[in-house]
Amino acid sequence: MDENAKKLLDRLEAQCSKRECCTHDVRMKAFKALDGDSAAADEIVASLVKDRFVDDLRYASAFAREKSSLTGWGPVKIRFALRAKGIGESDISAALEEVDSDKALERLRRLIEQKRKSLEGDPQIRLKLIKFALSRGYDYKDIEKLV
Repeated sequence: MDENAKKLLDRLEAQCSKRECCTHDVRMKAFKALDGDSAAADEIVASLVKDRFVDDLRYASAFAREKSSLTGWGPVKIRFALRAKGIGESDISAALEEVDSDKALERLRRLIEQKRKSLEGDPQIRLKLIKFALSRGYDYKDIEKLV
């Protein structure tokens, strides 16, 4: 590993120790910083994974908890976002199991109630509530029960 790659590795280690990162994000940062040298970027990512600075399961769990509790996303939207980050299906499933489904359903109920109040008197209120909840990433079967 050359001097430039070592400096990048140190910088990425510092960044990964402050917040969770996934292998896809780190690989893209390394690839860009090394002007397209994919072999060196892969070597840096392998080093970060080996030293446990980067762990996709840990990242997926933190991402799912944050998006569920703070942003109000449902499991469908979280799964889609994690797939876009290149996280494996087993890690995604494990991360979604950590999300409290009862709290998620309660959050969905509150979101639907708030939206219902804003749509008072609209003849298509049911359709709009379903579309709204689907756009938030919740399952149709859960939405149907609440609408």
